[in-house]
Amino acid sequence: MKLFVEAVIKYLVGLIIVVLLLFIPAGTIYFYNGWLFIWLLFFPMFIVGIVMLIKDPHLLKSRLDVREKETVQKEVIVYSGIMFILGFLVAGLNYRFKWIVLPNIVIIISTIVFIISYILYGVVLKTNTYLSRSIKVVDNQKVIDNGLYGVVRHPMYMITIILFLTIPLILGSIISFGIFLIYPFIIVKRIKNEEIVLERELKGYKEYEKKVRYRLIPFIW
Repeated sequence: MKLFVEAVIKYLVGLIIVVLLLFIPAGTIYFYNGWLFIWLLFFPMFIVGIVMLIKDPHLLKSRLDVREKETVQKEVIVYSGIMFILGFLVAGLNYRFKWIVLPNIVIIISTIVFIISYILYGVVLKTNTYLSRSIKVVDNQKVIDNGLYGVVRHPMYMITIILFLTIPLILGSIISFGIFLIYPFIIVKRIKNEEIVLERELKGYKEYEKKVRYRLIPFIW
C-alpha cells in the first residue's frame, strides 16, 4: 500500500507539472498537441506502473527512487530538469504565438515513433529487473546481457533519447526540439559516470564490456 500511494502521488505530481508547463504558456487548454503528448506519455505510464506493482514491485520501487549519490548524476538530473522545463515552456509559447508551425505529417510520424519506442521501453524493463533510475548496485545483482543488452550496453538510454527527441515534435515545436538536442550529451555524461560505478561495484561488468563493445549506438559508440 505504501508503494502504491508513493507511485500515485509521484504520477499525479508529474502530470500536474507537465500540464502547467504546457498550458500556462500556451494560454489555452485547447493546445491539442499538448493533450496528445500527455495521453501518449501518462496513459502507458499508468499501465506499466500497474503491471510493475503487480508483477515486480521491487522494480517499481527502484524506478521511483531518484536519489543519487554520485555528484555527476546529480548534475545530470539538474540539466535534464532544466531542459524539460525550457522545452515545455517554449512549446507552449510556440503554440500561442505561432512562431513556427510544423506540418501534421511530422507530428504523426513522431507519434508513431514515440509509441514504438515506448513499447521497446517496456521490453527493456521486462528484461532488466535491476533497472533503477538512480545509479546503484544492489545485493546479488547480475549483469544482463540478453535481448537488447546484447546489442548495446545501455538500451534504455538509447530508447529514451528517441522518446525525448520526439516529444517536442509531437508538441509541434522545432524550437523546443533544438532545446531537447542537448539530451544526448547529458546521457553521454551519465553513461560515462555510470560505467565507472558498474566497473567498480558490479561483478562481471568489465567482461560484459568486452563482449558488448558499444554503449549506445551500434557500430558507432
